Amino acid sequence: MTAVFLQQLVNGVTIGVVYALIAIGLTLVFGILDVINFAHGELYMLGAFLTYGLTVGLGLHYFLALGLALAGTAAAGLLVERVAVRPLKGRHMFTVVLSTLGLSIFLQNGALLWWGPDPREIDLAWGGRPVVVGGIVITYLRLTILGVGIALITALTWFIRRSRWGMAMRAVAGNRDAAALMGIPVDRVYAITFAVGTGIAGVAGGLLGAMFTIEPSMGEWAVVKAFCVVIMGGMGNVPGAVLGGVILGVAESLGAGFLPGGTSYKDGIGYAILILVLLYRPQGLFGRRA
Repeated sequence: MTAVFLQQLVNGVTIGVVYALIAIGLTLVFGILDVINFAHGELYMLGAFLTYGLTVGLGLHYFLALGLALAGTAAAGLLVERVAVRPLKGRHMFTVVLSTLGLSIFLQNGALLWWGPDPREIDLAWGGRPVVVGGIVITYLRLTILGVGIALITALTWFIRRSRWGMAMRAVAGNRDAAALMGIPVDRVYAITFAVGTGIAGVAGGLLGAMFTIEPSMGEWAVVKAFCVVIMGGMGNVPGAVLGGVILGVAESLGAGFLPGGTSYKDGIGYAILILVLLYRPQGLFGRRA
């Protein structure tokens, strides 16, 4: 029983790290721009298709494809911010929500026309090789997901806390008017925030695309999971998004492994946690009361 528990725990942490990567971009954009980006899931989907095209179509190495997918989705994030968000600056929040929602539908249908409805797979010859540690089996692919995810979270933490643009992002998040008066280019900070958030989501798409299948509608699932994690961790709270992602991944994995028929309704576990958080701690598990 202990070995099974540890196995499910490791599996849950692996998926949870990817949930965290998806949610980080969403909460980063909300925390700095006060924008709820409903097209975030489709940019995650774009990262998965870019990784697929670069590895399967062009034969590039998987890690190089992940790096290029990060750059490609970051560039797409810049375009989204410039076309769908910046022109609506100062408008009511729901106006921006409708704009990103429309963009989400456009991107999903565009992917359907371009790549078709058939699921795709990134078949990595080394991905399924097992590593056994103390009776726990973890594949090379899952180790890669953990390693890349932890590296990205660490790099983002350093970027936000230590870099010049990271400090500018924190200043804008604290008081955008005061930041503008101090000479910080607020519009450029907004663009960089979108690029960073969508780039990380694109890598998450490339990571999970190698574990599961890739299809145009995969962004719907991703954005729902991301909203669960963001609300659980606290809106705009990046460390909360990381911890919330891991908690959700572990809860789903343990539920699927130990509850009767758990695999049938493991996705409902996240919604159950979300309802409890909204009822008893609406500011999120790691947020502060306003």
